[in-house]
Formats: sequence, structure tokens, C-alpha cells
Amino acid sequence: MNCSIAQCLEVVGDWWSLLIVRDAFRGITRFADLEADLGISRNVLNQRLAYLVEQGVVARIPYSEHPPRYDYQLTEKGRDLFAVTTAMRQWGDRWAAPNGPPIEAVHDGCGEVTQAVLTCSVCGERLTPDSVQPVVGPGARPKRRRGRSVARAPGSARRRPDEVRR
Repeated sequence: MNCSIAQCLEVVGDWWSLLIVRDAFRGITRFADLEADLGISRNVLNQRLAYLVEQGVVARIPYSEHPPRYDYQLTEKGRDLFAVTTAMRQWGDRWAAPNGPPIEAVHDGCGEVTQAVLTCSVCGERLTPDSVQPVVGPGARPKRRRGRSVARAPGSARRRPDEVRR
């Protein structure tokens, strides 16, 4: 499926993978510590970690040769999931934590409990579902109707078959 959300879910869309990423943000990066914190079976944890390594979300870094032991550190690709995990945590705090949030985010800069807020990268205005309009991007696949492509880039005019491109 040519959808960025679907592609993200393909990598971290199962329960355990995203919780492993969450734990890595919390500094839990060793196999035994992940196993204990998550209450996950060894074989499932091993499978999920191998997949996250294969996908480039975490890197397997040796910290002991005898016996062989590894840290599973977030890569740049994995660290880019911070906004995803933060948004999910905040949603869960609001809608699924009747006794209040089980963990809070304290900003190192000011020492206060904080909430992440989506803002426009250009003007800084807060983003809401009503303030953002989806448009066709450069990676979109054209929709097909009766064997003909119908999607065009925004602003492009339809050409007649007899027109010549210059």
C-alpha cells in the first residue's frame, strides 16, 4: 500500500515492537531488561528485536563477548519515532488512564511537566485536523481509471494529445 502510515505500521505496528521502542527511549536496551520489563517471552522478544534491527530501527551493539550480550540502541530512524510514541502516550493519558498518567514527561530545559504540541514548521502555528489539508505529494501513485492515469500534480494542466511538450 502506498501510504506512509501503512509503511510505518509495517515496521512498528505490532504491540511488542512499539513497546520495545518505548522502552529504548526510557533507556531499557538490554535483552534481559526488556524481557523483564515487558513480560514478553524470549522467542517473541528475539523475533521482534531481529526485525527491528533488520528494518534499521535499532542497532545491535555488543557489550560482552563471554557470554555474548548486546544492547539494542535506537538508530536515527528509531529516534524519529519519538513523536509517534509521545503522541500515543498522550492519547493514552487522556483517553485510557482514568487514574492519571502512569508516566509524565519533564522537559530538561525548564524542569516542568510538558505536553508535545504539533506546530507548523514554517509559521509555528498549532496544527489541528481542521488546519491541515492533504494534497498529492511527490511519492503518490497515480490513480487509474479504465487503464488511464487520472492523478496529476497540483497545478498541472491537462494536455491535449496533440500538444507538444516544450
